[in-house]
Amino acid sequence: MPDIVTAALETPGLFWMMVTIGTAGLVRGFTGFGTAMIFVPVGTQFLPTADVVFLMAATGIFSTAALFPAAWKQADKSEVSALAIAAGICVPVGLWAMGQLDALTLRWIAVGVIGVTLLAVVTGWRWQAELGWPGRFGIGGAAGTVGGMTGLTGPIVIIFYLANARDVTKVRANTIVFLAALDAVIVTNLVFGGLASAQTLTVALMLSVPYVITTLIGKALFDPGLEKFYRVVSYSVITLAVVSGLPILD
Repeated sequence: MPDIVTAALETPGLFWMMVTIGTAGLVRGFTGFGTAMIFVPVGTQFLPTADVVFLMAATGIFSTAALFPAAWKQADKSEVSALAIAAGICVPVGLWAMGQLDALTLRWIAVGVIGVTLLAVVTGWRWQAELGWPGRFGIGGAAGTVGGMTGLTGPIVIIFYLANARDVTKVRANTIVFLAALDAVIVTNLVFGGLASAQTLTVALMLSVPYVITTLIGKALFDPGLEKFYRVVSYSVITLAVVSGLPILD
């Protein structure tokens, strides 16, 4: 067995991360989001934040093949493009911030971001005002910054979409396309910035197997008529991941 594979198999917490990413795949398959909110609190218990950010982005790219084609046809390409461009510009800012902060602080930031997101969607917070191009660029930029710093690429945009009463199918499609673009930008920055090792890439490939399989299962289960059920399941899983990832429980 190649040394790189052996080293990857010895990654701390690999079993629990595979179980977590498999669960996250189900959630993403039928909602279009939630992977990072489930995986990051668990992953950061075992690995440095830079590795978790890379794993999130890389596995996101691998799973895109299962969801992107259909999502691309349904997405609002103009809106998603604005969000993605702004996010891509701001990813380096988030990566720089990640390098300046210690691991414990980053874990608390991640838990805080997820907690606020979960509170907003569970309470049904709504914002009815029209959002122009400056607002879209602002939200995309914030998503890129937070995504680069913690690996949480989705929460900012999730709050934006769920705070507005929209068609669930289009929201799901927009989120999938946006996250695909942002994942590609983050991976590129990490690789060219020397923050991604061959061992971490091997772990990402390992995690992608259960992730892609469960994403396809979740996609097959998706039914717009069961939106409320999907949300309850998603919120429950995310809450469990957040609680398990609280630094005070270490």
